[in-house]
Amino acid sequence: MNRLYNALQLKRLYQLKQLGFDYVPLVEKRSGASKALPNDLERLEKMVSECMLCALGKTRTKAVFGEGDPHASLMFVGEGPGAQEDMSGRPFVGRAGELLTKMIENAIEVPRQSVYIANIVKCRPPNNRVPTPEEAYTCLPYLMKQIELIAPRVIVALGATAYHYLTGDKSGITKVRGEVIDRGDYLLVPTYHPSYLLRNPSAKKEVYQDLLKIKRLLCENC
Repeated sequence: MNRLYNALQLKRLYQLKQLGFDYVPLVEKRSGASKALPNDLERLEKMVSECMLCALGKTRTKAVFGEGDPHASLMFVGEGPGAQEDMSGRPFVGRAGELLTKMIENAIEVPRQSVYIANIVKCRPPNNRVPTPEEAYTCLPYLMKQIELIAPRVIVALGATAYHYLTGDKSGITKVRGEVIDRGDYLLVPTYHPSYLLRNPSAKKEVYQDLLKIKRLLCENC
């Protein structure tokens, strides 16, 4: 319960920070886990690779930090690593990853390596289940730091889990899909996860329209 409480407090602090409030972190005397996150992606990745703050650290093969252009204008955020990602240490490398690559390169017309791809949690949940709130909120500060350092103009939330933990909104993905949400430092566009599209190919038409919208957003003020 202490971990979940601490993770929820972190979530609230990051939400307040996004709204423009500032705060001074309290000194945590019980452990060194509360030390400030590094202002460098390489050092942050090393920290993630050694992280054991939640139970997922005990079952992972490799942590999946994220990959892509560290100065990308466009960032994709999924739910969590799957089996192939857990083995390789890279995000979106299975069938869903192949589809995401096509979405990026065929619809938005940019190379996959020019965007940045990450997940809500950095370690694979067993049996590809949805991350628990404790797992998600424990891992979320790493993602928020990535977003801060990369400073994308547009973030695409792939699926309901990514959307929920990026915004705190529990609305279903079908209700918010395709909306452009101003988060202050970036625009957020939720859409269906590639895994959903593999199970429901008819939804690809809707996602294609979302991707065209994202392409237009990136082209504005180029």
